[in-house]
Amino acid sequence: MTTDQPTPMAPQFGEGSAGSGAEAVLVSTVLGVRDGPVGSAWTTALATPTMGHSPFVVVAKPNLPVVPFTLFVPAIGVTDQRHAELTLGAGQAGVAAAVLDLKMDDPDGELCLIVSAWIDPQADDEDAVFANTRDATIAALKVGAAGGPWHGHLVEIEVPENPYFRSGRS
Repeated sequence: MTTDQPTPMAPQFGEGSAGSGAEAVLVSTVLGVRDGPVGSAWTTALATPTMGHSPFVVVAKPNLPVVPFTLFVPAIGVTDQRHAELTLGAGQAGVAAAVLDLKMDDPDGELCLIVSAWIDPQADDEDAVFANTRDATIAALKVGAAGGPWHGHLVEIEVPENPYFRSGRS
């Protein structure tokens, strides 16, 4: 028996990082349909903020959210006014730029995106935070669209590393 029902989109999970030092940004993404588990997580996260981790809708400009509807969730508690400015300003704009640059196909508004971004409280260069958030978000969304990493990507990794740790670095 066949049906005309489309196959539901499986959630796409991604991770990306860009930059170095205090301006390095780490991003995790989840993209899925609004009427599925990602939509439920999106709504729940927006409705249940915690101290320092208040999610907010990403906008291209005031009163104009990006499509797909995107929720920015700070991965680290916002620590002070400057960190809040970088998170809500350059970080959010970097996510918006990534979504706009990728021209994600969602004409019917069926998708939603959750972006969790780690922006260092010691960061100060808003242009670097913007660029690194944009690049890390694009990288994460590309990993998700490709179905995520697979074992073949990992077999030759001897020592894990990230922007904040490389074995033997002093």
